[in-house]
Amino acid sequence: MTSAQVDTSEKSSGTSEASEEGYERGLGSRQVQMIAIGGAIGVGLFLGAGANIAKAGPSLILMYALAGAIVFFIMRALGELLLYRPVSGSFAEYSREFLGPFFGYFTGWTYWLMWVVTGMAELTAAAIYVNYWFPQVPQWVTALVFLVILFGVNLISVKVFGELEFWFSMVKVTALIGMIVIGLGVLTFGFSAAGDTASVANLYQFDGFFPKGVGSSLMTLQGVMFAYLAVELVGVTAGESENPEKTLPKAINTLPWRIALFYVGALTVILCVVKWTEFAPGVSPFVAAFAKIGIPAGAGIVNFVVLTAALSSCNSGMYSTGRMLRNLADSGEAPAVFRKLSASRTPAFGITVSVLFMGIGVILNYVVPEKAFGYVTSVATAAGIWTWLMILISHVLYRRAVDAGRLPASAFPAPGGAKCSWIAIAFLLFVTCLIAYDADSRVCLYVMAGWAAALGVGWLVLKNRNPEVAERREPAPLEKAN
Repeated sequence: MTSAQVDTSEKSSGTSEASEEGYERGLGSRQVQMIAIGGAIGVGLFLGAGANIAKAGPSLILMYALAGAIVFFIMRALGELLLYRPVSGSFAEYSREFLGPFFGYFTGWTYWLMWVVTGMAELTAAAIYVNYWFPQVPQWVTALVFLVILFGVNLISVKVFGELEFWFSMVKVTALIGMIVIGLGVLTFGFSAAGDTASVANLYQFDGFFPKGVGSSLMTLQGVMFAYLAVELVGVTAGESENPEKTLPKAINTLPWRIALFYVGALTVILCVVKWTEFAPGVSPFVAAFAKIGIPAGAGIVNFVVLTAALSSCNSGMYSTGRMLRNLADSGEAPAVFRKLSASRTPAFGITVSVLFMGIGVILNYVVPEKAFGYVTSVATAAGIWTWLMILISHVLYRRAVDAGRLPASAFPAPGGAKCSWIAIAFLLFVTCLIAYDADSRVCLYVMAGWAAALGVGWLVLKNRNPEVAERREPAPLEKAN
């Protein structure tokens, strides 16, 4: 795409596209950047890593690095599509364009499901963290309070959402960097209660780098992939970003160092400071590490940080579900009432319905508080894998169209072209096989099969009521929009 095309694209996406969608372009560059950073730091790292360390030991570091490389391939594929045609609800739109209306419908509703169940997981995690200070307060009460507060924030305006998410992400980033610095200080100078045993040798001294075997390490990949859910959220912000042509590539290109620092770096330092055998499922490894170091109030501070991580992700979930429902309604694939915007130009009705479904997480915390997190994370991972697969397949088909001269080239081409997308597709299918092999997580595939059947029935009903829904519509080239 030439610079002239980029300029035209910017005008069309920043004016006509915004007015057509009705959204307020209220997300500035700093907010989009921090949303992207915050999307890569969630409860999967802060809480889920505890169970995965117990399963894989120090080799979990390698699993995060491997999965992180695949996630970068996914995000560069998405980035190329976003600069070809930046729209809100991007994954469903690209699936609709390159694979057909049914896939857009299926992807949009599945992404909505992913965020609803992720919201349940984050509410559960937040309740667990509050339990650290107030063990007498039932988990379901805490989950309900947070659900109501974040619901109110998302109804006000996208600017308020963006500002809250900015500060949530700022807390997470600052704290993780602080943890790494303190951990390196313990390793280098030997201060604190952990100083005598802190050593790089902790990575291999206790039954080796793969203490439970390579197979057990690979089985953690499903939990690792859950930790990376939400990195694609920058795609949903495209319709409300002030300048997506500049902010989105920058947000995506910084992903590798974010993964290297916040995942690989942080876990490496933590596992050097505290030997892996001292971590347990259900306990944040960061909280456990700071308790071991013995810094006054350190564990409490870290617990506050991981609480903000959970609330940040739930906040993002409410944001994205409302936008995805509106995108589906625009295409006739959801009730028309979801198209309505409030006075503050937020899809209030879609957010409200999504929050009601997230409320199921509150019920789970009441009925099975000890199992709620595991149940919902496995379903969220399966839904996320579908979304990522649709991004990758859409990218492969887009590149074919560009090579054939049917579509203009993107201003942000993915390195390696479609080859990296094929590698990522194979990896995601491998992770799906691991989920099917694991008896504990296999249930999510049954849930997804039921979900697919329900969506299939819904599609048949939609086609009978409105045959135009199933007709493939070619989008107008973005540079010709007026």
